[in-house]
Amino acid sequence: MQFVSLRRLLYLVFSLLFFAATLSAQQPSALQTSDTFRWVNFHAQQDQNIVAWVTRSLQIDDWTAIREIGVKYDAALVITSLRSTPQSLPADDAFTVWSASLTSHVAAPILTGVNLRLFDWERFADGASEDLTALYENCRNCTAETYFTAFYYDVSHHMWGARWINGGQGAPVWNSNTSSEPGWTQVYAVLAEGDGHVELCAWNHFDYGKQKPATDVMFRYDRDPFSGLDRTVGLSGAEAEQMKLRLCRAQDAVQGLARGQDSALCEALVNPRTERHPVTTPPDNNRGRSAPPGAHG
Repeated sequence: MQFVSLRRLLYLVFSLLFFAATLSAQQPSALQTSDTFRWVNFHAQQDQNIVAWVTRSLQIDDWTAIREIGVKYDAALVITSLRSTPQSLPADDAFTVWSASLTSHVAAPILTGVNLRLFDWERFADGASEDLTALYENCRNCTAETYFTAFYYDVSHHMWGARWINGGQGAPVWNSNTSSEPGWTQVYAVLAEGDGHVELCAWNHFDYGKQKPATDVMFRYDRDPFSGLDRTVGLSGAEAEQMKLRLCRAQDAVQGLARGQDSALCEALVNPRTERHPVTTPPDNNRGRSAPPGAHG
């Protein structure tokens, strides 16, 4: 029995080494697309070496289960879950997204949160690579904030990353604690542009009634078409006014990545009401000849 176990162990080590050597020999193409990405099948025999490799890379980290492994060239996008106690509900699990090298056992966390929802692949600059879009929250059973991000393969560093990360989180798009700010309206959408790429726009409107004028905070999130770097731009003036109407109409919004269009603020923008004013123009037969009752000419 000891001899059989040792032989199996040597076979596993040889398989992992061969797998790493094969991956290191692959050369990424100039233009990365989602066509080169695939999710690992945990039950497929041909994917067992990847599962074993990733499991070993994460063995010293704190997680309960590996939920997903996505592979692109020589790096894996890994999603793990952490259950606080064996009695906790699965819905209360926290997640961590990792970048795991498939040529070394180096793994680095990208972000952590709860309720991760993955969407479609989108381009955030004309001619750029496609990124995997996602929404998630920062906490469960609390006044949570919702964040948007996009996972991408960094060809220069051979690893995965997430876009618009600030303070450990992605782009903020929704806050459930609106009670602290009366008159706070939130609207966001990932909007498709004419040249084939998309951009995220988020609008926060604060109405203070008669106390002071309303204020608007609006940001656009995309990528610089020249440098390829993440870009966050504050909108104001005519550009902001145009974006408000476009956000509320959401005619070119990506499915599942829009919210707030049913607000009273958007309803007033999309379907403005025509106010009726009292008629003050005198009738045509009024020529200044009228006289009070009982008067004689």
